[in-house]
Amino acid sequence: MQKPNGSGLELAIKAAGSKAALADLLGIRPQSVSKWKKIPISRMLEIEKCTGVSRRMLCPELFEEVTL
Repeated sequence: MQKPNGSGLELAIKAAGSKAALADLLGIRPQSVSKWKKIPISRMLEIEKCTGVSRRMLCPELFEEVTL
């Protein structure tokens, strides 16, 4: 799997269109998104559903591809 350019949070914001748009999709204040340094695990599946960005792209350190 190719590593994404940018953080998972940056990918989610880009997919939504802006921090404010991502916040609107999540039903939270834009200031909340602005405070995030990375995506909170509690929001990851919701962000995946809203933006279409896979959880592997949003948080690759948690969802690393395993090769057997």
